[in-house]
Amino acid sequence: MKTRLSALALAGVLALSGCAGKEEEAPAASALSGAVAVDGSSTVAPISEAMAEEFQGANPGVRVTVGIAGTGGGFKRFCAGETDISDASRPITDAERESCAAAGIEFVEMPVAWDGLSIVVNPSNDFAECLTVAELKKIWEPNSKVTSWRDVRSDFPAQPIKLYGPGTDSGTFDYFTEVINGKAKSSRPDYQASEDDNVLVQGVAGDQFALGYFGHAYVSKNLDKLKVVGVDSGTGCIQPTDETITNQTYTPLSRPLLLYVKRASMARPEVKEFIRFFMDEAKAIVPTTGYLALDDAQYQQNLQALDAPVGAPAAPTTDSAAPTQ
Repeated sequence: MKTRLSALALAGVLALSGCAGKEEEAPAASALSGAVAVDGSSTVAPISEAMAEEFQGANPGVRVTVGIAGTGGGFKRFCAGETDISDASRPITDAERESCAAAGIEFVEMPVAWDGLSIVVNPSNDFAECLTVAELKKIWEPNSKVTSWRDVRSDFPAQPIKLYGPGTDSGTFDYFTEVINGKAKSSRPDYQASEDDNVLVQGVAGDQFALGYFGHAYVSKNLDKLKVVGVDSGTGCIQPTDETITNQTYTPLSRPLLLYVKRASMARPEVKEFIRFFMDEAKAIVPTTGYLALDDAQYQQNLQALDAPVGAPAAPTTDSAAPTQ
């Protein structure tokens, strides 16, 4: 018996030694350090925030900050040299491009996800199920005469319509006004505006006769507070769903979401590795934020741009961005 106990004790010691050896072989913590500054679109922010959280978990020495100044506000900071990455829900304009060039800021455009801009009303609204593009224009165009729901359609109730939408620095505002009103930034001014989409969610959720618009992710996270209205662009009423956004039948409100990365910042290891992590993990993380991932080829193109020598051509622009089929 004594011999057996000794053998068991020896086996236990060897097992503990093996465990200790395994602990010693655990991967060393990342040696990366520094800071990465991101600002811009509140629509893209949930993606960047999710990426930042995961990246910082693996790289505790790096601090990634994500602001929501709006796409336009983000480009102002980016072209002033204040940030490394600009989140954008629309492509950079010629004026913004010229501003960056004047400041010596070179950048790479990287499509990262697909979004369907959603039209929403209060859940108690039992009459607005679908609106045409023409009706949306009638509501939102400059000098609009629409003050009640009956002004939109004769069989709607004569109740005042309260509007909620992104502020003028928002890329969502630019995109919506361009495809609905025919000109970017062309809109009636008398609506409740905010660069923070969460504020818009709260506004619509608390107002029985409200109507608003913002990105798909904020709708997905607040389906108990909002009712989504379909859009008819001439081929019937289409709701923004993963499928209709992916195959682009939800038109004209499907759009790519983008990052603009400063070339000089890409030379810093913490920025370069954050972007690499972003593209490597996009297929897994983007869907968790309520948006749709692009195909693998687009993320690979972004990585090629990341590893390209300074002075090389930029990555393909949004024309090449295609949603996952």
